[in-house]
Amino acid sequence: MTTHPSTAGQGVGPLLRAWREQRRVSQLELALRADSSARHISFIETGRSRPSEEMVLRLAEHLDVPMRERNALLLAAGYAPRYPETPLDDPALGALREGIERLIGGYEPYPALVVDAVYDVVAANRGIMALVDGVEESLLEPPLNAMRLALHPRGLAPRIRNLRAWRGHLLEQMERQIALHRSEPLRALYEEVAAYPVPDADPAEDSSEPVPYFALPLRIEHEGRTLSFISSISTFNTPMDVTVAELAIETLLPADPATVKYLQSLMP
Repeated sequence: MTTHPSTAGQGVGPLLRAWREQRRVSQLELALRADSSARHISFIETGRSRPSEEMVLRLAEHLDVPMRERNALLLAAGYAPRYPETPLDDPALGALREGIERLIGGYEPYPALVVDAVYDVVAANRGIMALVDGVEESLLEPPLNAMRLALHPRGLAPRIRNLRAWRGHLLEQMERQIALHRSEPLRALYEEVAAYPVPDADPAEDSSEPVPYFALPLRIEHEGRTLSFISSISTFNTPMDVTVAELAIETLLPADPATVKYLQSLMP
């Protein structure tokens, strides 16, 4: 299994210390959470003591270390990875794939998609495909990436009526994910999409008016109409596989009656 570039070759002690410091947890606080002692935590971090496999997993749990990185910690401590990383097209995940397709298909005519840890789209329903119709073909070639598609100047960006606000939301979302997962591929994607040119403010963008929504809407033009959506993201509860742990299901909830009516007319 490939380890994270920033963790390759490091011992488990420095890795655990880096996660603890990133989570802003003291040695004493971590020791209390993990039913250990600050002295033992210090010995682990400095390499004077080798933690048991159980202790590695316990500390990772209390530091909210992502599943992929828990495997890296185990490897650094000399143990076998605990969590498999099963390809999504593996027969073992057949029930998962079927459930995902049924879920996002049942959400139609409203848009829904499933992305992995770097926002590559692994499944999308007809609602999403209707929104992306007409964007540059190269952006629709596999692996289709949701962030590139949304922010690229030849993607959906010119159609998003509140682009500056929505772009800020997406970049902040990626920043939170980078802080949580310390993923170099995700950071590279962030740097790429953050560098896309941003057009001058559109006079039609209604950022100065009161927004009658309970969350920031995505306001996107389609066939001469402006559709409004509220995004909702969900993940799988208590996953035991790295692939499953990194999947996220995003659904776009219509934010006004006009959007509901129009989408229903597209797919009666």
